[in-house]
Amino acid sequence: MSVYPLSATYGAVVGVRNILYDRRLLPARRLQGPVISVGNLSTGGSGKTPFVILLGELLKSREIGFDVLSRGYGRKSQGVMLVDPGGLPHDFGDEPLLIARRLQVPVVVGEERYDAGRLAEARFGPRIHLLDDGFQHRGLARHFDIVLVTPDDARDRLLPSGRLREGLTALRRADAVMLTNGAAAGDFPVMGKMVWKLRRGIAIDTVSIPARPVVFCGIARPKNFVLQLRTAGIEPAAEAFFRDHHAYTEKDVRDLLQLRERSEATGFVTTEKDAVNLGGYFDALAPLAVIPVKMELADADNALDAMLRTIEERLQRCERMPS
Repeated sequence: MSVYPLSATYGAVVGVRNILYDRRLLPARRLQGPVISVGNLSTGGSGKTPFVILLGELLKSREIGFDVLSRGYGRKSQGVMLVDPGGLPHDFGDEPLLIARRLQVPVVVGEERYDAGRLAEARFGPRIHLLDDGFQHRGLARHFDIVLVTPDDARDRLLPSGRLREGLTALRRADAVMLTNGAAAGDFPVMGKMVWKLRRGIAIDTVSIPARPVVFCGIARPKNFVLQLRTAGIEPAAEAFFRDHHAYTEKDVRDLLQLRERSEATGFVTTEKDAVNLGGYFDALAPLAVIPVKMELADADNALDAMLRTIEERLQRCERMPS
């Protein structure tokens, strides 16, 4: 008997679901434009959203039209909606809002990403769709699957005992395996896959950091953020961590201001996602430095060329298939 029976049960359910999709007993619906999925194996913290932004910037540099499709995790609204960059996270979700603000391209949220894609195509025409957090969303067919992995993924367990949504064997569905946070290719089954390396850090070159700041954030791996700050020579006077996607309240702001006073700090430091979730409370924490995530894809031009070439080949193959 498994030492982790709940994980074994979860794995069995996920395995059956994947078999049904693999055998096409569960259908995957297709959009007119090609779909590039960006996903991972674990629950949060691998850098999917910053990588979607990076990939979007690479596509924009080549003047390739695209939109972004997202579930809109954490939003209070329902249905399919075009994200208003000036809107609030409870309407669209914090990460779709951040993507829309950074990329200035259409971002559409919807529980069913196929419906989101249909709205995007009706409004903006067929184009590339970037599917945010899409690896497990198999109801939408895709032309290229990018999966981000971390060192922890190689030794973690399935939910609920661990953080993995799928085991490492799921990487057989991937086209490109993205090594992040120092992950090593030898720890993953990457035979026959494109293997990309992603360097992740924080951009503080032009940011004015308060002396002795209170560092606060509501992200999946807050200790990594603090470690990056310390590596850059920023020593927090105090720290405050919240749950991932935390929507800040008036009480949270009061508590942070009290923490600043107790720690004799002179300001605050947080992440871009937290800045979105602060909403109208942002100015109450001045001076507040917002630290962007900085990502760099090794050999980016060749990686992008290989991805676009694979998509074109698959589109041509679909055109030759009898209807």
